[in-house]
Amino acid sequence: MKSWLSRLSAILWAVAFVASAAPAQAEKRVALVIGNNDYRNVPRLQKAVNDARTMGDTLKQLGFSVMVGENLNRQAFSETLLAFDRAVEPGDTAFFFYAGHGFEIAGQNFLLPTDVPAATEGQEELVRDASVLADRIVERLQNKKARTSILVFDACRNNPFERAGTRAVAGGGGLAPMTQLPEGVFSVFSAGPRQTALDRLSNDDANPNSVFTRTFARELLQPGENLVQVAQRTRRLVSEMAETVKHKQIPVYFDQMVDDVFLNGIAKGQAEAAKPSAPPQQVAALPPVAVPKLPKEDSINAPIASFSRHNGGWTVVFSIADPTLGISWRIGDSGDFRETGFIDTLDPRTRKRMPNPSVELPADAPAATIEIRYVDTQGTMQGPFPIKFDPDAALIRDQRKILDMTATSWLSFREFNGLLVYYTHLMSYRCAIREVRIGIDTAVPDKVLKMPPCNSRDPSAIPSDAQPYLKLAPQTKAVSVELTYRDGSVSEIKTFRR
Repeated sequence: MKSWLSRLSAILWAVAFVASAAPAQAEKRVALVIGNNDYRNVPRLQKAVNDARTMGDTLKQLGFSVMVGENLNRQAFSETLLAFDRAVEPGDTAFFFYAGHGFEIAGQNFLLPTDVPAATEGQEELVRDASVLADRIVERLQNKKARTSILVFDACRNNPFERAGTRAVAGGGGLAPMTQLPEGVFSVFSAGPRQTALDRLSNDDANPNSVFTRTFARELLQPGENLVQVAQRTRRLVSEMAETVKHKQIPVYFDQMVDDVFLNGIAKGQAEAAKPSAPPQQVAALPPVAVPKLPKEDSINAPIASFSRHNGGWTVVFSIADPTLGISWRIGDSGDFRETGFIDTLDPRTRKRMPNPSVELPADAPAATIEIRYVDTQGTMQGPFPIKFDPDAALIRDQRKILDMTATSWLSFREFNGLLVYYTHLMSYRCAIREVRIGIDTAVPDKVLKMPPCNSRDPSAIPSDAQPYLKLAPQTKAVSVELTYRDGSVSEIKTFRR
């Protein structure tokens, strides 16, 4: 039953993708992410660059063309913004993310380049002249006539100009609210007015990202959530995490959107299996250079594929932006192509039955190259396009995706001859996990859970001799959990309460 449901879900996702694919002339998604760690005259930061990279990777998954700037001085900051200006066109969705020092002077927010001078009392103008005014970024996007502008600031830190023996420049490390936003702008701050944002929960917190960014990036990938829902969930989760270390950090957002904005699929009530409406195959992060340039889009929308492992083997779902009249495929670069057939759904763009976007592979299918081709609406055969299939990597990606989407199910409590905490869910997707740590009545996971080794031939099966639970003291109130994935990345810390 699970196998059939898995294949059906994958097919429905592909149908949603094809139905929502935009024509070549449609508005695009463009993002600029900036992370500044290496300040010369004010305290250095540890995680801002990692935060920018994480957000860049997240936005690429959501179909954005991403520009990345790291450790930018004032000139490089300005040149990067100019490149961003050139990339944004009327009707686009523009996303700006900044991690680094931010500073508020007289109700205005300034983003600090790495060469900002060490100002002292009475030198507010020196800071203004050497920094980037956040409101100006909003104005620039308005001038470019972006339909939707999303600005995210993980910059609410302590006053960077405070030094022993001197009077600091008048201002605040926490940023001021941006309440007077024009229509079509949505802004998110990692902490409320005059609050400071946590880089980590404790000295033992090894997560490479700040508390806000690790949470916000994950919430953006939740399917069917609009921006307001993403911001609200992020606010609640970050606030709860900060409270565990007796710190007050409540992210805030300011919404001037007319319509709901969904970055990862449409509303859950409309299509539960919806996925990102903009395919991510044509985006690439750029290395930090003086004047970054966005890559030109390819003239042909090459198909992409997602691989889902189930009890019966693999389901491979092809996503093709162009309307198609037929799809065929083969393994390798020789032999006959096989048609995928059709499903009982009309493609609204062709008014014909929609080609089946999925194929099945056996559980023991080896690594190979899948070639796919399709017939466009003019009757012309496009392709073949090669798609690499690596079963080990695909299994890890598939299980990691499931773990990310089902984080509320990682642990569960049960009272049976005492108090038990079950981690059956984590065992079922252990092939994507290197290590699981939990903390009992503490926000810092300090105990390693024993997990059986991954069995790639039957990855979701739990061995009969494995114990998928721990016995807890009756007075236990909460258990925290943190995952280290196979690629070395670390999840945010989740707390499960009885």
